[in-house]
Amino acid sequence: MSGAQDRIPVMVPWLGEEEAQAAAEAVRSGWVAQGPRVAAFEQAFAERVGAAHGVAVSSCTTALHLSLVALGLGPGDEVVVPSLSFIATANAVRYVGAEPVFADVDLATGNLTAETIAAVRGERTRAVVLVHQGGVPADVEAVRKACAQWDVAIVEDAACAIGATVAGGPVGAGALLAAWSFHPRKVITTGEGGMVTTDDAEVAARLRRLREHGMNASAAERHASRTPVLEQYLEVGFNYRMTDIQAAVGLVQLGKLDEVVGRRRALAARYDALLAAELPRLRPVRDPAHGTTTFQSYWVLPEDGWPEGRDAVLAGLAEAGISARRGIMAAHLEPAYADHPHADLPVTERITRDSLILPLFHTMTEQQQDRVVEALAREAPR
Repeated sequence: MSGAQDRIPVMVPWLGEEEAQAAAEAVRSGWVAQGPRVAAFEQAFAERVGAAHGVAVSSCTTALHLSLVALGLGPGDEVVVPSLSFIATANAVRYVGAEPVFADVDLATGNLTAETIAAVRGERTRAVVLVHQGGVPADVEAVRKACAQWDVAIVEDAACAIGATVAGGPVGAGALLAAWSFHPRKVITTGEGGMVTTDDAEVAARLRRLREHGMNASAAERHASRTPVLEQYLEVGFNYRMTDIQAAVGLVQLGKLDEVVGRRRALAARYDALLAAELPRLRPVRDPAHGTTTFQSYWVLPEDGWPEGRDAVLAGLAEAGISARRGIMAAHLEPAYADHPHADLPVTERITRDSLILPLFHTMTEQQQDRVVEALAREAPR
């Protein structure tokens, strides 16, 4: 068994002295809560993804929640979501009192399609949460066209898709609402944190109020005013703010985005070549025809399942000092949704049962990749 010092992690955020200095400068400035650095990060991020407005928040979960609040969703409404997603996608629908309706996904991408949405859409369907799973872009054009015909709104869950492209442009461009994550396992990180992007100025203004208790004047605006500002609380809001310390780190990370995505794509291409030579019966995630992925997660799926089960493979890799992960979870199989009705989801259940996420991170070496594939070859069907 490899020693602890030789363990290959599944993910390591790429952080360095530049981020440390940016955070320190925010601390030394005396403005550490939501302030000018948050505003700068919002503008830079929105420009990067082709949106008019960015609203920084405390997490992608809160970004999803605020997006659904902005759509006016509530009890009696249904929202189509993939079960094949981190559970926050479905939970955000419940936060507003609406009901998540689980739809199946495409086997190659792990994403909803216009067809899988149509299969579960009903009279009470008011929105779809379209996840770009693991950084693989969904077929946005096809889903937008279908949802426009149905008069159904779309919230894009782009938690893993910062830097992905679809239909020749960045994921997020043209989205009614898109939610993003800066968790340490995502492509770029602020430690924790999220963002909502939109092209609608009125929606953006309301989202900014909602993240700050429904207040009509932010702390930064009150501080900048030369006269007393008597703020009002226009509706029940939330405390979903990002700090200037996080935003300072985010600005540095955003400047590295192209390099980060380029490196992840190069590592994924090398994995593809190694697996094709050694394990041709394993199908890795790949770019879809309509766009390019960030490879936030690099997952593989065997043609006919694992001989002894996926969890046995995970145990074997762990014994070899490799921290792989089970594939994408399925919310409908978790205890929190045990009594929640759903249609048959055969592709979702196949992916969540058999998929395996391999280590992939910016500083990964070729030697580490070789070790991963060698260990996998001892466990996987050839």
